[in-house]
Amino acid sequence: MKPHRLAALGLIGMLVVTHGTAQSRAVNVGYCTPLRNIDAARSVGFDYVELGTTEIAALSDADFEQAASHVREAGLPVPVTNLFLPAALKVTGPDVDREQQMAYVRKAFARLERLGTQIVVFGSGGARRVPDGFPKDQAFQQLVELGRRIAPEARARGITIAIEPLRHEETNIINSAAEGLTLVNAIGDPNFQLMVDFYHLASEKEDPAVIVRAGEHIRHLHVANPVGRVFPRRADEYDYAPFFAALRTIRYDKRISVEAATQDLPADAPLAIALLRRGFQ
Repeated sequence: MKPHRLAALGLIGMLVVTHGTAQSRAVNVGYCTPLRNIDAARSVGFDYVELGTTEIAALSDADFEQAASHVREAGLPVPVTNLFLPAALKVTGPDVDREQQMAYVRKAFARLERLGTQIVVFGSGGARRVPDGFPKDQAFQQLVELGRRIAPEARARGITIAIEPLRHEETNIINSAAEGLTLVNAIGDPNFQLMVDFYHLASEKEDPAVIVRAGEHIRHLHVANPVGRVFPRRADEYDYAPFFAALRTIRYDKRISVEAATQDLPADAPLAIALLRRGFQ
């Protein structure tokens, strides 16, 4: 069959087909969810689950062993976790306790290594929120110093930390992908990188073209329909096209997790998975 082009359906521009085979990159689609929903995530077709680091770290030793066993039995990998730090573990401001930080990080990373986790998303808006009256530039330097301390701990466990820019409603430092990139460059460690959450990108009205500029540092993605922060279901419900166009430009081929609400997981999940997979074709 001669090479030809087909008009793409849905949210993307053109899908190239050569000798009858689509030239696309395999991007795994996962679900941000607590431990209790692993079986449900598997049943609706997700490639992996993205669990909460704080949930894993807070378990007793016995409960962690049970959870690890459940993960193995479910057969659904946990390559990524989010919710890195509890809100009470402050990383900016005058009340930073470095020993407490490191004790938590070492415990969490040791457990995540056993689960096979490779990426830890660093959102943790409460932990990194800068206290009123505390200098923002000093808080930024505290994040740089934190990153330089914990990146080697991550590396020893086969983990990369990925800073998550969050909208202003959730924290007051690192609110855009551009700011996240600045932090990554300031830390300068290969095990401290960047992730992009489409919901926060859209909420902050940041141009998705930043993805192209930050491409070499992007290790993970989150997505939700910004209207209601619900599962993305249809190409025409929101303008996702510039986001996916930028990701195709950098040939992103890793993972994307749905971090969103749903009232009907069995109905919404297959639609979201199909929509996201089409976005990378």
